Amino acid sequence: MFKKILIANRGEIACRVIKTARRMGIQTVAVYSDADARAPFVQMADEAVHIGPSPAAQSYLIADKIIAACKQTGAEAVHPGYGFLSERTSFAEALAAEGIEFIGPPVNAIAAMGDKIESKKLAKAAGVNVVPGFVGEIEDTEHAVRISDEIGYPVMMKASAGGGGKGMRLAYNEKDVREGFEAVKREGLNSFGDDRVFIEKFILGPRHIEIQILGDKHGNVLYLNERECSIQRRHQKVVEEAPSPFVSPEMRKAMGEQCVALAKAVGYYSAGTVELIVSGADPSGKSFYFLEMNTRLQVEHPVTECITGIDLVEQMIRVAAGEKLDFAQQDVKIDGWAIENRVYAEDPYRGFLPSTGRLVRYQPPVAGWTDDGAENGRRGVDGIRVDDGVYEGGEVSMFYDPMIAKLVTWGETRDEAADLQIAALDRFQIEGLGHNIDFVSAIMQHPRFRSGELTTGFIAEEYPDGFHGAATSEEARRHLAAIAGFIATARADRARQIDQQLNGDLEPPYDWAVTIDGVTHAVSLDEDVTVDGDPVPLDIEYTPGDRLVEAQVDDAHYGVKVEVTRSGLRLTTHGAIHAVQILPAHVAHLTRHMIEKVPPDLSKFLICPMPGLLVSLNVSEGDKVEAGQPLAVVEAMKMENILRAEKSATVKKVNAKAGDSLAVDAIILELE
Repeated sequence: MFKKILIANRGEIACRVIKTARRMGIQTVAVYSDADARAPFVQMADEAVHIGPSPAAQSYLIADKIIAACKQTGAEAVHPGYGFLSERTSFAEALAAEGIEFIGPPVNAIAAMGDKIESKKLAKAAGVNVVPGFVGEIEDTEHAVRISDEIGYPVMMKASAGGGGKGMRLAYNEKDVREGFEAVKREGLNSFGDDRVFIEKFILGPRHIEIQILGDKHGNVLYLNERECSIQRRHQKVVEEAPSPFVSPEMRKAMGEQCVALAKAVGYYSAGTVELIVSGADPSGKSFYFLEMNTRLQVEHPVTECITGIDLVEQMIRVAAGEKLDFAQQDVKIDGWAIENRVYAEDPYRGFLPSTGRLVRYQPPVAGWTDDGAENGRRGVDGIRVDDGVYEGGEVSMFYDPMIAKLVTWGETRDEAADLQIAALDRFQIEGLGHNIDFVSAIMQHPRFRSGELTTGFIAEEYPDGFHGAATSEEARRHLAAIAGFIATARADRARQIDQQLNGDLEPPYDWAVTIDGVTHAVSLDEDVTVDGDPVPLDIEYTPGDRLVEAQVDDAHYGVKVEVTRSGLRLTTHGAIHAVQILPAHVAHLTRHMIEKVPPDLSKFLICPMPGLLVSLNVSEGDKVEAGQPLAVVEAMKMENILRAEKSATVKKVNAKAGDSLAVDAIILELE
């Protein structure tokens, strides 16, 4: 077994690998850029080596710097994590030339499966179903249009070397192809150094299901069941679970055996994932097609660990060291259900725009995942596991992926795991930047999610007008009114004691007019709590200044995040933000005399919705534009975002040019 390994990655996956290596008694080496100098993974590793400036292209993507760090520290092997150099054949070859073991698959397998065009040819030759499409060289946009017309719309355009949702565009017609083909080429070139594109038929009502593969250097290859990854946004996975609510035992066996056959065809060993697209319209489950094979550890690997009890990182290390797998296919079981939500630095209330910045407050519901030696796997604390690589006071940088953490829950049933997600998300405290906690909580509560009727179009279909918070029942609003009344009473008592804002003692009953989501409730606190005259059993502890309140109202449990505002409170729970106005009952009627403040009209400005790079500006001063016309392209978090005109107008003034770095809310141009 290795004595020392180097992790050629950063963030949560670097922390994840270090934890397993430490448990195995293996020393670790971290490499880091300027932006990551104080990151947790650097502190956790036994040694750390600085490898360059913040941009990945000048640090984490330079193989020579990784190899130099191995030589400097005496690391015998390298774990690449996911992304960066994890699927680069040149990196694996360079390590081999220096006598350093690559903790991953053989070079020929990476090459065969890393090229989406070649991998489809190999899959077809191995007898695996593949999606109809064109896998040759596409000359230009006109050629792409002809191919798409022949395949039949809708089609998916994909960068051959793409991954992680980058370099993909869905086209429903010729216009979409003409508008998106060059963007796919650019994203492929910028992110992966390869601008080749292929086009394939888009399966309607698709489910995204993947099979976890694990093999050793002695010819043994197993499948570790499936993961359901259908809930995606812009082809980036948001929610993953294992097992899938759609897959039957017969379907699981058929998928697994095909994927094992494909892996054996390329001499695969280590961990890998075969991604399949399944027609949700076919209840037999026979209509599944090969998409691609990821020759690395997946972001969502924890859900497989939870239901199988197998530490995938440990197995990768053991396989790289030449050990045989010490279990067989019949030993792979399914125990319970696991769900993973990716907590991203993005604002779902503003169209999921990237939200980089400092984590002014960061408190996960549990402090990282723990290995408690449980026979059934690494399930964290009471079924809650958090894989993260950030810290309070640290920064989510524009240079890297916007993921803050992965929240994983395990339960005996799917509903138990989902309920635990909601409870844990309520207790996840993040301040300083936008995040998607409310959004994923809303998904966990959604009736369609609970039914298991998932497709990759779930988010677009269920939130066509964007996200505005999870649905809240009238009963829940009454509960929140009771909580708000209790908080208001505690704050008033504190104000009286400290600031002498009130004369004498507060005497019950304490009567408040609490307005939530536009509805006003009469809340009274005496020996009991009443809302609109009806008693509400309330069990709560609150001290002014608390940011998180635990409360039980009737039989409902709440973790409520509390923010004090000028007009009252902002209460966040169960995937929704509630602006709460609280007034003493005897003055509440005076609000009808207040003049409403009208927000300014910003429709004449094209405003940059996130910090980013202005890739292109398509208009000049004096140009006439129509509603929906693309005006500019802004790149953020390695993704291009098209900004369109909201109405017909004329360009009055241009304030930026292509190549400019823009701040959020920067005015790009003005219309008249």
